[in-house]
Amino acid sequence: MTQSARPSQYDTVHAAASRRVSTETKAAVKTTELIAFVVVTVAMLIASQIVDGFDAQHAWLYASLLTIGYMLSRGLAKSGSRDFYDDSADREGR
Repeated sequence: MTQSARPSQYDTVHAAASRRVSTETKAAVKTTELIAFVVVTVAMLIASQIVDGFDAQHAWLYASLLTIGYMLSRGLAKSGSRDFYDDSADREGR
């Protein structure tokens, strides 16, 4: 009998297949929303110390409102988008 160079259906050698998977969205630290949130909150808290008519009570109220807005925007972003990557990248230590 002669063996063919073509692999048969019973050969156990298989190529590693990569699959396309996704996370919900980019990590929060990679978004401009987080940068804008931090910058505006810090600037507002500094302004509350400098400006006479803008006291700390108002600053913390606005910081709380900004935090609520940021959490809502991240929730909406996560509800409708995906961040795709290849599964083989995870195995290689992406």
